[in-house]
Order: sequence, then C-alpha cells, then structure tokens
Amino acid sequence: MRRGQSSGAPLLRRVVSAQARRVGTSAILSVAHQGGEALVPILIGVVIDQAVGGGTVTQLAVWIAVLGAAFAVLSAGFTAGTRVGEYAVERASHALRLEVTARILHPRGAAGDGQLPGALVNVATGDAERVGMINLALPLGVAACSGIAIGAVALLRMSVPLGLVVLIGAPILLLAAHALGKPLQRRSERQQDRAARAAGVAADLVAGVRVLKGIGADRAAADRYRAISRESLDATLHAAEARSWHDSALLGLTGVFLAAVALVGGRLAAAHQITVGELVAAVGLAQFLLGPLALVAWANGEFAQARASAARIADVLAAPPRTAGGDETLPERVGGHLRLSAVDAGPLRGLDLDVAPGELVGVVTADQVAAGTLTALLGRFQDPEAGVVALDHRPLHTLDPESLRTAVLVADHDADLFEGTLIGNVALDRATAGAVEAALTASTVDEVAGTVPGGTNGAVAERGRSLSGGQRQRVALARALAADVPVLVLHDPTTAVDAVTEQRIAAGIRDLRRGRTTVLVTTSPGLLAVADRVVFLVDGTVRATGTHAVLARTDDRYRSAVLA
Repeated sequence: MRRGQSSGAPLLRRVVSAQARRVGTSAILSVAHQGGEALVPILIGVVIDQAVGGGTVTQLAVWIAVLGAAFAVLSAGFTAGTRVGEYAVERASHALRLEVTARILHPRGAAGDGQLPGALVNVATGDAERVGMINLALPLGVAACSGIAIGAVALLRMSVPLGLVVLIGAPILLLAAHALGKPLQRRSERQQDRAARAAGVAADLVAGVRVLKGIGADRAAADRYRAISRESLDATLHAAEARSWHDSALLGLTGVFLAAVALVGGRLAAAHQITVGELVAAVGLAQFLLGPLALVAWANGEFAQARASAARIADVLAAPPRTAGGDETLPERVGGHLRLSAVDAGPLRGLDLDVAPGELVGVVTADQVAAGTLTALLGRFQDPEAGVVALDHRPLHTLDPESLRTAVLVADHDADLFEGTLIGNVALDRATAGAVEAALTASTVDEVAGTVPGGTNGAVAERGRSLSGGQRQRVALARALAADVPVLVLHDPTTAVDAVTEQRIAAGIRDLRRGRTTVLVTTSPGLLAVADRVVFLVDGTVRATGTHAVLARTDDRYRSAVLA
C-alpha cells in the first residue's frame, strides 16, 4: 500500500470499524440533537398558529412544555454525542500511534529507513490525530445530513415547492462540497510532508548543536533550516488558502441556497398559501439548515485532510521489512558458536570467521563501513548477499530476529541514552540487580555515578546530554553488559575514554564475560590486548589471525591500523 497506489481509504475504513459501536452511538445521539434543532422552529410555528392565534392558556403551556422538551433532547444529544465521538477519536488516535510506533520499532526494521526521526514523530502524532478525527466527523456528518432530511420533510409537509427546493438544492450542495475538498486534500498532504521534514531537520539540528558549533557550521545549518522552514510555511499557507476557499465557497453556496428557500417561502406566504406560523417555521428551518450545511462542509474538510494523513501512515505501515523471512526460534540454551562462511555483504568479500563458544575475539578493520556491516550481519539487521552467518549451526536468516536478539546483543558505536536516571539507563527494567551491579563495576560507571548528583539515581538528560562523551559510552557499555546475553558484540565501545580507564574497562569486560562469547570490533590496543584471539580484516577478508601482541610485532599493516 504505497503512496500513489492507495489513498489510505482502507486505513480509514479500519479506523472507523474499530470504533464502530462508539461511532454508531455518537451518530444516533447527534441525529437526536439535529432532530431537536429542526423541531424548534416547527414547534414555534405551531405555537403561533394554534396556541397564540386562538388557543387557550393550557394549550400554550402544553406547547411551551413540548418546546422545552425538544430543547432538552437536543442539548442532551449534543453533549452525549460529542463526548462519545471525542472518546472514539482519542481511542483511534492512540491505537494508530501505538501501531506506527510498533512498526518503527519492529525487530525486522525498515519502517523508519530514509526518514528523519522528527518526520516519523509527526506521522505518529499529527497524522494519527487527523485520521482519528474521522470518528467524530462521520457521525456529525451523518447527523447533519439527517437534519437536512428532517428539514426537507417538514418543509414538504408545509409546501411542496419549499420541500423541492431543499431536496434538489441539498444534494447539489453536497456534491459541490466533495469537489471543493479535492484541492484541499492535495495541499494538506503537501503541508504534512513539508511540516514533517521541517520537524525532522529541527530535531537533528538540536541533537547535533554542539558539533555544529564546534566546527563553525551553525550558521550554514541555520540557513538550511530556514529554507526548509520557509517551504513548510509556504505549504501551510497554501493549505490554509485552500481551506479558506473551500469554506468560503461552501458558505457562499449555502447562502444562495438559503436565500432561495426564504424567497420561495416569502412568496407563498404573500399568496396566503401557507400560514403565518408556517412562514415563521420556514424561515426558522432555513436558518437551522445553515448549521447542518456548515457541519457538512466541516466534515468534508476533515475527511479530505484525513485521507492525506492516512496515506502517510499507510506508507509507514506498509514499508517492507529490512530482514524478510525467518521464523524459527532459538532453544532455551544457546552455546554461542558464531560462524561466517564465504560471506559477501557490502565491502565484505568471501569472509570466513569462526568464533568458538565462550571465546573473546577482537576483529580489526580500518574500513568503518566493513565494521558496521559485520555488526549488522551478526545482529541480523541485514542478511548477506551470499554465504551464511550461523549461530550454533543455525543460519541466522532462518531465525526470527526477535528471538535472535534475546541471545545476540549488538552494541553499536553510537551511545544513545534516554532521559531518566543513570541506573534506569543501565537496567532498562529487564536486568537483574546482580547483573547491573557487576556491569557498573566492569564499565567503571560506578566512578561516573560518583560525579553525578544523586549517584546511580541521578538524572540523565535527553540523549544523555548531561554527561560527557566518555561517560555516555561507559553507561551504554554497562547497559550492554547488564543484559547478560550469551553473545555480545561491541563496536568501538571506548573511543571517548582515556587510556587508563580503557585498560580497566578491558579487564572488566574480560572478567565479566568469561565463558560467554564476546566479539570486540575495534582498533583499540587496550581492548585487543585482553582478547583470546584477534582477526585482522583487509579488503573485506581475513588477512591474519593471532594474539594482539604477535600481530603487532609481525604485521606492519596491523600495527599501522591499531597503533597509528
């Protein structure tokens, strides 16, 4: 269901059907409200003709009581109908937010590929809210059409010409509303695209403001954002212009329609074909019709914008997975034997690599793309173009990624932390107290806690900005170690840490991970020194294997890669 192939209509139908009971209840209550509104001018006409024109005080009191009951019904119908409809809106929006978020975080990935984080946030919030609004727009639109029908029937009973004016004019007006909504839908879709892009760029700029200032690129970045923001503003203004033309055109057509009703009613009253009370009722009904007709215009506009937002949500939900196939699960006990056989992937060519269960292996490559590709293969964030990556003799491409990641944890170089506490970032509500304590010591985060107000319960700002780069890396490493998985892959976990601290961390990793498979993808001599074995990759294949000390003494290219 890609954009250009779908308008998002299936998603709209699903959203409504999920809240069908509440939407139906809201529609019934809203129809009661519109019916009460239509009865008010009719009852006033009856009061004038029967009670005031020659009736008794009792009759007048009865009809006033009936009028009061109509007001009570319409008031209760409006309050209850709107409340139920709003509840359906919020429930649907919440469900869509969860669905979009789940798709973005799916173990197989890909929903967020090629899109800025801010753009995805915009889809999960603004677009979800707009789509959810159809659960209110639909019952109110149905109620508005019912109000128009009630008014038309009442006018037909008073006078056939008056009723025909409404019955002929109302469908024409509704068709015009649908046609006028097309440009609004197109411009609304462009507005949401530009707004999402601007939000995404803004989020990236805020996240990298220190780097931008450090390299003196803050002015260029501001100019870039200014241009993107201007595009978003232009799209918003065009959408607002389309909305104003949509609403004003419908208002003008509605005015012409009501004028025609009033003109026909006035001529009939002048010709004594309808009574004074009926004339008052006809004028009141004409004024009443302004409300449901405006409501139809509003609902039509909401549907136009919801269709545009539904297409954007459908794009995210229909994104193909990065790692397709594979549904087998791992056994409860995982040995941790990793093997890559004749693997081709990106810069890796014919790579053969065997890591025995419980072995601590260092992998050295000067090509960072090759390092990133290797970690992506081991975590099954991508599958090889050729060859096999296996865990305990089970090819990874046959395994469910979610099952695999309970046994294999890949800690990437980037140390992304979350707003909260230091201990919360390490434990993530899943690690045991003993594992957390051991991880804090091995990664020297216990030292970091001594410098943070509140210690391990100290506050950590969004993305860990309250910590230095080295502190963030140590907390991220502690998080990976605390998971206590059978296979741990670490990619350059100490690049921002001083040499003395790095040596302590290396010893901590070796001691804590003893007996469990660990792969260190790094060029750090301190980490490589504690590895049981080091594999040196050149041009995507194995050039040499041995201990760090032996390779540093015998291989010039290895020495240049790790000691330069």
